[in-house]
Amino acid sequence: MKNIINRIKNWEDWPFKILYAPISIFWLWYIIKSKSVWFFTSSNPKITFGGMTGEPKKEMYGLLSANLYPTTFNVLPTEDIAAIKQKLLMNNIGYPFIVKPEVGEQGILLRKITNEKDLQKYHAQMPLEYIVQQLVVYPMEVSVFYIRHPKNSKGIVTGFLHKIPLQVIGNGTDTLEALIKKHPKAIKQLSELYQKHTTQWKEVIPGGEKYLLSYAANHNRGARFVDLKNEIDDKLVAIFDTISNSGTEFYYGRYDIMCTNVADLKEGKNFSILEYNGCGAEPNHFYDTGYTLFGAYKEILKHWKALYQISKHNASLGIKAWPFKKGRNFLKKSSKLMDDMKHLDAAMG
Repeated sequence: MKNIINRIKNWEDWPFKILYAPISIFWLWYIIKSKSVWFFTSSNPKITFGGMTGEPKKEMYGLLSANLYPTTFNVLPTEDIAAIKQKLLMNNIGYPFIVKPEVGEQGILLRKITNEKDLQKYHAQMPLEYIVQQLVVYPMEVSVFYIRHPKNSKGIVTGFLHKIPLQVIGNGTDTLEALIKKHPKAIKQLSELYQKHTTQWKEVIPGGEKYLLSYAANHNRGARFVDLKNEIDDKLVAIFDTISNSGTEFYYGRYDIMCTNVADLKEGKNFSILEYNGCGAEPNHFYDTGYTLFGAYKEILKHWKALYQISKHNASLGIKAWPFKKGRNFLKKSSKLMDDMKHLDAAMG
């Protein structure tokens, strides 16, 4: 009984469908008002499906200036290692670097490649197109939720977070296994973490050393979020107004960014956009930051309303929502791909 009560209280750990079920009636209302199941697809016109799911990363990066994101190239599963190594040389990317699926989310199949052996293993097991991306060494990862109505030149930042990937800190005595079992978030992913860190499982982590358990700073991957809402100001908004007004037609979504610090980001220097997510982006600033469940629902509904208004305006300009059949087929295909990728991610360890 106590465990059931704790699960109910810890709403931040609820599965996505359960968390959103009580407010789904509001989403249905927007579908009815707009007379379109896929009303949101007109929100970000240059991103497939509005960025709800299944959008290619090359499409996303193609809308940005090259200096705004890490050096990146795509790899097909049919390519041989020699060709990939040649691309690494041509793009001046050295070890370590990051690999992740061309179409994907939630940090699924994202890996840090430290040597050629890692690359060969990943490439041999990966049946999908993926990207190789230069590792960004800036010390701070942040997410910025940005909204701008198309009729306005200035937008708003509704959420600003410092994202700290799941990690443990060694004490010179405990093994990695013991440290993970003592960590309140890591213990919930014990089986998955064992698969990914088998070779280090029984190693004692030196005192004070940080051991990264996941390179994806996502809530579902156990990342810790620190609220930076007090840092939101005109300078921060202006940076994202400039990026989002430069031909991207990006009106609603979340940027994930590496930077040196908040002050530099506000000056538009020493930062790199890892990726940005369109209308499928969750306003994740309600996690770990003191929101009640009611407060989280209020925040979600505020964002849904903005999404509807943006989509409605764009539709009035002739940017129509996807037809029902097209959207249904795309979503079915994307859902199957995500399921397959989750199984592959677990199998690859």
